[in-house]
Amino acid sequence: MKSNEKLLLENKAWAAEQVAEDPNYFKRLADLQTPEFLWIGCSDSRVPANEITGTQPGEIFVHRNIANMVVHTDLNLLSVLEYAVVHLKVKHIIVCGHYGCGGVKAAMTKHNFGIINKWLRNIKDVYRFHREEIESISDNELRTDRLVELNVQEQVINLAKTSIIQKAWRHEQRPDLHGWVYGLKDGLIKPVLEMPANTHIDELYEYDDI
Repeated sequence: MKSNEKLLLENKAWAAEQVAEDPNYFKRLADLQTPEFLWIGCSDSRVPANEITGTQPGEIFVHRNIANMVVHTDLNLLSVLEYAVVHLKVKHIIVCGHYGCGGVKAAMTKHNFGIINKWLRNIKDVYRFHREEIESISDNELRTDRLVELNVQEQVINLAKTSIIQKAWRHEQRPDLHGWVYGLKDGLIKPVLEMPANTHIDELYEYDDI
């Protein structure tokens, strides 16, 4: 049996199990989507949002990319963000990175990764902003872990810089922003930054006409 065929069999077994436990399970999901959370996570296959938070389908709206980035020219991310904030009315947005992130590790090298360089440059900028702190750490793994944390913090701040978030903060006092880091070695999530709605950021980034 091919590996993709095995996935289809597993899907059938999973769907049957859900219906056996709750005959209306899929009907409810099909009729309504009202998640409280938007999850911006890494594409890494070891960090599935639902499983590590113990949530069910329909509870978290998910966007994933390499190294959980919030890039202001990324129309995919911005479209997801606007839909989640304006239409789904999410109350919380979580940026979740993870220790041992391959994207962060790659950004710390001088290796040429081709087109991926354009994406990794955003992480290199985070390194540059915090170069003194990062390079003061002698252990390579700890240095990478710290950049993972700092990268999450910067992406949360990038969220706060968007007019989408600022408009929702001003008119609806939501959503709260959260920066988390997941540990591959222990399965635990570490909060590294909290930004409640209406947190003030550098006034250079605050809009006065939204």
